[in-house]
Amino acid sequence: MTGMHRVAITGLGCIAAPGNDVPSFWAALKEGRGGIGPVASVPHDKLNIRIAAEVRDFDPARHFDERKLMLLDRFSQFTLVAARQAVAQSGLDFKSGLGRETAAIIGTGAGGMNTIEDAYTRLFGGNGGSSRQIPLTIPRLMISAASSHVTMEFGITGPSFAVSSACSSANHALGEAFWMVKSGRARAAVCGGSEACITFGTMKAWEALRVLAPDACRPFSGGRKGMVLGEGAAVAVLERLDEAKARGAAIIAELAGFGMTADAGDIVQPSEQGASDAMNLALKDGGLKPEEIGYVNAHGTGTLANDATETRALKRTFGAHAAKLMVSSTKSMHGHTLGAAGAVELVAAAMALKDGVAPPTANYQRPDPACDLDYVPNTARQAKIGAALSNSFAFGGLNAVLALRAV
Repeated sequence: MTGMHRVAITGLGCIAAPGNDVPSFWAALKEGRGGIGPVASVPHDKLNIRIAAEVRDFDPARHFDERKLMLLDRFSQFTLVAARQAVAQSGLDFKSGLGRETAAIIGTGAGGMNTIEDAYTRLFGGNGGSSRQIPLTIPRLMISAASSHVTMEFGITGPSFAVSSACSSANHALGEAFWMVKSGRARAAVCGGSEACITFGTMKAWEALRVLAPDACRPFSGGRKGMVLGEGAAVAVLERLDEAKARGAAIIAELAGFGMTADAGDIVQPSEQGASDAMNLALKDGGLKPEEIGYVNAHGTGTLANDATETRALKRTFGAHAAKLMVSSTKSMHGHTLGAAGAVELVAAAMALKDGVAPPTANYQRPDPACDLDYVPNTARQAKIGAALSNSFAFGGLNAVLALRAV
């Protein structure tokens, strides 16, 4: 170890319902234009909830040759597309020796769900099914597949693994990578999250939880009816701030702090205390005072329980300053991308700092007495933002919060 380092974000990549790269994704968010619509990849006849935030106009053959595609579940495809964007923007070359000192950490909630569902359909399907499986089923479905493919794509031979902590997976992956670079255990990291589980089986399982909205995602709004499933991936390139400056890199934002807690309470119900504690730890880790935060990208799922609990947690953390915060949930536009959520929302938070624009909470209809903060309803807001938080609060009570600083 060589002491503590400040950490720069020098590359971002994203593929999600509002856009298949960062410029199109961010332009859509600033316009309040979402990607939620009728499900296209799953037959509707047995679905009760028929909307989702799917990645549209994505042709895997444009990104991968046939031999490579045989190895890749959809979640790994998304990961590599986002990673290529992020690495290209960063300008780093990991094959020059840097790869030995670079980490590759990707979060996902479920891994290769398309592969799993295809395999079980083949095995248990009509006419007695088939006992034969595709030989590459296991390498495609494993949760660590995406992180492994990132290492092979870029020649990264440092620490690499997957993180799975439900809807906090990406923030945990980003936070662990951040701490590696900050502590000197790595010079750089390619990190983020990916999810691709809009399948028939997954949709039916989420329907059974009774948390999906039938019409739209309306976080913090009166009349909200639940969350909307999404898919996609986002990847960030992190490196030491001083090295990024020395090589003349364009720095998007500084990743300043990370905090994580476990509620140790309920498998599905959120905790105000656990969420607040994670935010406080992220602030402390980043050397930030609560009043320095201008924007919070909220977990904001659109469920009754999450949004009210997160509002109370924000008040607990920020006190009187909570009333001055701009808080928005971009899930209103890209849906809840589960294990990818923190990474997709890191893109929104980092770009908010870079461009001085707080993205809106779309589909907001009317105030809810239990949610009484400034949620930037429906229209983006120009504002100089010095620092921001990005929240992820997962089933199982696993909380992960990132703190960012403008540069």
